[in-house]
Amino acid sequence: MVRWLLLVAIVAGPAPVKAASGQDRQKQVLVLYATRRDAQIAVVGDRELPKILEYDLATDVDYYSEFIDQARFSSIDYQSAFRDFLRLKYAGKAFDLVVAMGDTPLDFLRAYRALLFPDVPVVFFESRSSSPRLSNSTGITAPVDLAGTVEMAIALQPDVRHVFVVSGADASNRALENLARTRLRAFEPRLDITYLSGLPTKELQARLQTLPEHSIVYYLIVERDGSNQMFNPLEYLDRLAATANAPIYCWVDSAMDHGIVGGSLKDQVAQAQTVGALAVRVLNGERADSIPVSSADLNVKQVDWRQLRRWRISEARVPTGTRVRFRDSSTWDRYRAYILGAFAILLAQATLIAGLLVQRSRRREAETQLQASQARLRVSYDRIRNLGKRLLTAQERERSRIARELHDDISQQLAVLTIDLQLLNQTRAARTDDVERLTLGALDHAQAVSRSVRDLSHRLHPENLRLLGLVPAIAGLQRELSTSDVKVTFAHHSVPPALPHELMLCLFRIAQEAVRNAVAHSRARDVVIQLAGGPDALVLTVTDDGVGFDVEAAHYGLGLISMSERAEQVGATLQIRSKPGGGTQVEVTVPLAALGATATTAV
Repeated sequence: MVRWLLLVAIVAGPAPVKAASGQDRQKQVLVLYATRRDAQIAVVGDRELPKILEYDLATDVDYYSEFIDQARFSSIDYQSAFRDFLRLKYAGKAFDLVVAMGDTPLDFLRAYRALLFPDVPVVFFESRSSSPRLSNSTGITAPVDLAGTVEMAIALQPDVRHVFVVSGADASNRALENLARTRLRAFEPRLDITYLSGLPTKELQARLQTLPEHSIVYYLIVERDGSNQMFNPLEYLDRLAATANAPIYCWVDSAMDHGIVGGSLKDQVAQAQTVGALAVRVLNGERADSIPVSSADLNVKQVDWRQLRRWRISEARVPTGTRVRFRDSSTWDRYRAYILGAFAILLAQATLIAGLLVQRSRRREAETQLQASQARLRVSYDRIRNLGKRLLTAQERERSRIARELHDDISQQLAVLTIDLQLLNQTRAARTDDVERLTLGALDHAQAVSRSVRDLSHRLHPENLRLLGLVPAIAGLQRELSTSDVKVTFAHHSVPPALPHELMLCLFRIAQEAVRNAVAHSRARDVVIQLAGGPDALVLTVTDDGVGFDVEAAHYGLGLISMSERAEQVGATLQIRSKPGGGTQVEVTVPLAALGATATTAV
C-alpha cells in the first residue's frame, strides 16, 4: 500500500507553486485536503490560496497540497500508509505552516502531527465547533447550514410535503447523513423526511424517477454507492439531476450548475480566502496560539434561475437577499448598451435629418425670396436702364432743340444785328469819330456772340457727327479743346466707315467728357485720343499725363457715371486706369456685335 501511495504521489503529486524569487529563504506551506484532487474545494483552494499568499507576504512562498481519501481514512492501514508517504516525500522539508482544509485533515494532524510536523504552526478549517484545539494552531469554524436549505425549499415551494435526503455509503458520507438527521429533525412534524443512504446507483435512480407529488430531493454527497463504486460527487449529482422527477437542493455552492435549484450554500471561495488571511498572519510572524479561533457564516442563499423555470417556481418567492445565478438575459439585458447606442444614433440621425429638412425648407424659402428679390431688382434695374436711356435721349433731344433755336433764332438775329451794324458803318454821312468807334465795337461784340452761340450749338449737339461721321467729329473736338496750355492729339485706324448714330454719339460724348476731365481736374498738359478698330471690337482710348487718382477709393462724379451709363447703353465696357501721379486712361471697348456694321475699312 505504501509503495502504491508513493507511486501516485510521485506521478500525480503537484509541484510546488513558487512565487518570484527574491528572498534567500522562501516560506514553505503544505495544505491538506479531505477530498479528491478534482473536488471543487481543492480546485478553489489551490487557485485562491497561492494568490493570497503571494500578494500579502513580504517573502516568496513554496506551496504544496496533498489529498486524503476520505472513503479510506477510517482504515488504520490507510492512515499509516498516508503518514509514511508524507514522511518520505517531505523528509528534510522544514514547513513554516500546515493548513488543514476540513475535519478529516485536522483529525489526521491530531494523530500524526508530532511525528510529521512537530512544532509547525497549523491553520485549520472545520465544520465542528466542539473539537479540542491543537497546540500552536488557529482556525475557522463554520458549521454546515443544512437546515437553511430546507427553509429555502419551503419558501420556494410552499406545498412541499416530502423530502428525500441522498447520501453515499462511506464513513464520511454517513457522518454528514447523521448530521442531517440531527439538523432536520425540527421539520419532521411538517415534512415527511426519507433518507436514501448508501443505495446502489440504479436503485437510487429508480426511486428518484417515481417520487410522489410535492417532493424535493436534498443531495448531501455520494462518493461511494451501495455497490461499492467510487464517484466524483458532482458527476454523480449530474446523473441524479437528469433522472429525478422533483427539484434537487444542496448545501454547498460547488453543486450550482449541476442541476440543483439552490439552497443555503457554503461559499468555498470565501472559505479559502478566510483561511488564507489567517495563514498570512501566521507566516508574517504571529504565533498561531495568539490568534483566537473564530466562527464564520460562509453560507450564501443562491438559486439557479434556469431550474426555477424548469420546475415552474415563481421568482417572486425567492427570499430577499438571495443570489440569482445563471439568469438568461433578455434581449434588452444582453444588448441594452447597443440598443441604447443605436437608439441614440437613430435619434441623432433623425434630429440631423429634421434639421437638414428644416434647413432645406428655409433655404428654399430664402432662395424663393432671393429669386423674387432678384426679379424685382432686375425689373428695377431694367427700369433704371430704360430711364437712363430715356434721360440721355431726352438730354440729346433737348440739346438738339436748344442748338436749333440758338442757330435758327438767336444766331439769325445776331446776324441781322451784324448786318445792320455793317450798314451803319458804311453810312459815311453820319460818321463821326465816336459813332465809328461805337459801331466798330458793337460789330466786334456781335461777331463774338455769334461765334460763341455757334460753338455752343455745336457742343450741345454735334451736327457734323451725323453728317461727317465719328472720326471727323472727334477731330473737331480735338481742335476745339486744344489750347496753348494743353496739347490734344488724335489718332485713328481701321475704324468702320458706317456706325450707328447712337454708338457714335456715345463714343463722342465719352471722349468729350474724358478730355474735359483731363483738362479741368487732372491738370494734364498732354492728352491723347486713340480710336482703333479690330476684327472683334472697336476701342476708344483717352490717355492723359495728369496727376491721376486712386480708382478704388475715388468717389465717382456725374461725369464718370455718365460715361459708364453711356457705355452700358450700347453694350460696351468702360475701364478707368489711374494711380496718383501716374496719369489716367479711359478705355471703352465696343464688341463687334454692337457695332452694327460689317465693314472694317480704315478711315
